[in-house]
Order: sequence, then structure tokens, then C-alpha cells
Amino acid sequence: MPPAPDVSAFENRLRKNLAFRRKWARRNGISCFRVYDRDVPQFPFAVDWYGTVAPRVETHLHLQEIDTGWRMSPEGHAAWLAAACAAACAACEVPAAHLHLKHRERQRGTSQYEKDKHAPAQALLVEEAGKRFEINLDTYLDTGLFLDHRPMRRRVAETIETRARAGAGTSFLNLFAYTGSFTVYAARAGASRSVTVDLSNTYLAWTGRNFALNTIDSKRHVLVRADVLAWLAAAVAAPERYDVIVLDPPSFSNSKRMEGVLDVQRDHARLLSQCHALLAAGGELFFSTNLRSFALDADIGKRFALRQITTQSIPEDFKRPGKPPHWAWHASK
Repeated sequence: MPPAPDVSAFENRLRKNLAFRRKWARRNGISCFRVYDRDVPQFPFAVDWYGTVAPRVETHLHLQEIDTGWRMSPEGHAAWLAAACAAACAACEVPAAHLHLKHRERQRGTSQYEKDKHAPAQALLVEEAGKRFEINLDTYLDTGLFLDHRPMRRRVAETIETRARAGAGTSFLNLFAYTGSFTVYAARAGASRSVTVDLSNTYLAWTGRNFALNTIDSKRHVLVRADVLAWLAAAVAAPERYDVIVLDPPSFSNSKRMEGVLDVQRDHARLLSQCHALLAAGGELFFSTNLRSFALDADIGKRFALRQITTQSIPEDFKRPGKPPHWAWHASK
């Protein structure tokens, strides 16, 4: 019988990280955070801690195995992965039933949010900055709440609050909205109205549930199912303008329901131009992308005076050597 795989380096680093990160999270009132992010190269995992508030108060681990191109025999990989999962549960003192394992492959023109058709749906509720969000740790590769956008959500809320205190406009537009977390923050911060646009019925329904969890008025905060590329083209020609816009497109999307294919590197200049046109006078635009190889069009950056805010938008638990998990910019009109 072959010896059990040695995963002690992974377990030890996870214990060390968690001891520090839990103290940091408690001081900052954070219940969902990254514990480990490929710290030991031989263990290419991302491990996220989710403290839930419903249906029970408990801890879940979301463990993603990240594709590095390494190859093992099926048997060897299964034994190695089982040992790593057991080590994660031991280090974090979480039962095996609360560990949710995913495999994240390098994107090769696939959908942004891959669905696991065999995974059972399990909706859980978490809190962030006094707001409640539904997450699903089983059915989709992404959980419903991008943890690396935590400071950006706070910054959007602070922008709305500052504008409201100054008597400036607070209408809000959220494009490629996913599960609507930016809108929840904006609405709770005092946005007078909002429009939230996404092509997916699944994610719009999820956004609706997040609205209900946070007692957001669906008459003033409207959900729109549309191809954002087509919606933007029509919106620019319409009279309505917005005071704060969040543009957070996927790196790539080729949904059958879209007109054409979205490539953020190729298309961002057009998207930013359209969003800038939709801003009211004095309005503010937040743009982000998780494409690590992204390069901003220099002419667009200069024309709209886009100011990079990536450093301020990356939370402490996502800071690591190399390229950040997302890039972010801000512009005022």
C-alpha cells in the first residue's frame, strides 16, 4: 500500500494563516474572507472562510483547486486531493460536510460562471457590513459574493452617502450585475433609484432575493434582464442619465442569448465610452475587471481622466505577490 501523501506543509501554512486572519477579520467585522491563496506552490488552492448566519450559524470552507497544468495519475491525484481536504478541515476545525470543493480551470472561452449540474443546491446566508447576502457554495464555481470586491462595495456606498449629504444626485446603474451586491450597498446607502442589468434570469432572481433580504424597494430599484451590450447602445440614445455607475464586466462571455461575444480587453473602450455618456453632470464611474492581463486603452484613460484605484480596492486578505485579483478605475464627469 503506497504511503499517504504528505500535505503537512499545506496544513501548517493554513493554520498559521487562519490564526492571523481570524483576528484581523474579527477586528474589522468580517465574516467571509480568504484564508489561503496558493501560498505553498505545491498546493495550488484558494481557501475561503464563510461564516453563515442562516439557516444556522456555522462555518463553511470553499476550497478551489486551481489548474496549474500539472499532471498526476488519477489514483495519485485522488489520494493527494483527499489528504489536502482532510488537512483543510483539521486546520480550520471544520467538519468534512462543511467543505465545498471546486476545480477552477484556466478560462478557455467558456462561460464566466460555470455550473456544476451534479452539485446539490444549498442556499446559505452571510452578513457583510450589516447587509445580508445569499451564497451557494455548491452549484456554481463562484459563490454569489466576490470577496475581493469588498472594499469596492464599501467605496460605492460611501460615494452614495457623500453625494446624498452634499445634495448631489444619487441615481445608480449596475451593469453586468451578477447577484446585485453593488446595488444592495448603493440602495442601503441612500441611492434615490437604481437600475440593475444582467442577462441571466438565474442571477436576476438571486438579486431579487438579496433585495428582499435587505428590505430594498423593488419599485425604486429596478431589475432589467438584457444583454448589456445591446442595452447600453439603446440607453445612450435615451434621455435617462445616472449619477453613479458600476461597470464590472466578465473577462469573456459568449452566451447564446447575447448578440455577439464580449471580450473585455477588446471591448472595454466602447463600454467605457457608453458609460461615460450615460453619466449625469458630476457623475462618477467605477470600472473593474478580473482579467489579470488587462491593459487599459491609453486614449480612453486620458480622455475620461480614469484614475486607477486598484491598490485601494484590493482587500488585505487578497494581497499577494504578482498581479491583483482585479483591476479598478474611477472617473468623474
